[in-house]
Amino acid sequence: MIIPLDALEKETLQSIVEGFVLREGTEYGAEDVSLTVKVEQVIDALTRGDAVLVYSELHESVDIRAKDEMSASQEE
Repeated sequence: MIIPLDALEKETLQSIVEGFVLREGTEYGAEDVSLTVKVEQVIDALTRGDAVLVYSELHESVDIRAKDEMSASQEE
């Protein structure tokens, strides 16, 4: 189930995104990128609609997925 951003408090969204960034350990190339910048980039992607918050009833967890990844999985 996709969670609308406006359904969450700002602090809750921030916590979810921070957890996602720390868990993902995304490689950003030769330069280190601060946690703050990574979080801002993910929040921007969510705001633009390039990424979505997804709640899994099975795992009782929230994850962040690329929007095109969600479209592809719904077509199967």
